[in-house]
Amino acid sequence: MTTTTDTILHVAQVSKRFGGLQALSDVGITIHRGQVYGLIGPNGAGKTTFFNVITGLYTPDAGTFELEGRAYRPTAVHQVAKAGIARTFQNIRLFSDMTALENVQVGRHIRTHSGLVGAVFRTGSFKAEEAAIEHRARELLEYVGIARFADYKARTLSYGDQRRLEIARALATDPKLIALDEPAAGMNATEKVVLRELIDRIRKDGRTILLIEHDVKLVMGLCDRVTVLDYGKQIAEGTPADVQKNEKVIEAYLGASHTAH
Repeated sequence: MTTTTDTILHVAQVSKRFGGLQALSDVGITIHRGQVYGLIGPNGAGKTTFFNVITGLYTPDAGTFELEGRAYRPTAVHQVAKAGIARTFQNIRLFSDMTALENVQVGRHIRTHSGLVGAVFRTGSFKAEEAAIEHRARELLEYVGIARFADYKARTLSYGDQRRLEIARALATDPKLIALDEPAAGMNATEKVVLRELIDRIRKDGRTILLIEHDVKLVMGLCDRVTVLDYGKQIAEGTPADVQKNEKVIEAYLGASHTAH
């Protein structure tokens, strides 16, 4: 496997079978630092499966995985998060009865150092670390535009604000790569504009993003490069302009009547 110094994620020859269904066949992507990388395809293309394999929700049958040039094993979401990939989910997974601030603090705790002894005895270092976690969580709520809801229960936030809270929680892990699973799903036009501005801001601040999304217009307007899957196979990869002109993509997806999932 060959990677360059600016390669954040390099995944190759990924395969995954569910019973008699070959969901993925030799799929791979390479994402460079600072890119927004899109993953699209028609319904049943395998993009959600591929996304879930990369982030540790599914264990692959085959494949090689590198994050910043180091091999990682996508066997559990929390292990992948520790390695440096944070994700959101298509179906929002917040702690609904915790406040927005507490949700972000939970994300930040993956980078704590005090341990159980410090927590039990509330040592000086533990208190200092907890104060730093709260400060960083408030900064991130401000960053995504929902600081005024810090003390609100997550379930009381609007749908769009819950999406932004999920992104803040992912950012709290200080990820090398943030993976967004259909963040625009269920959003109205106004919320999508706000989301696009936030993703663009995250990229401009030096973050690297993997975006799986059914809104083709959003993907083509945001992404530096795009991979298209169909029936578990990679049929195209390139710039948005190149992908939109690809005959296989037009046939399988962009010009078809079915929509992405």
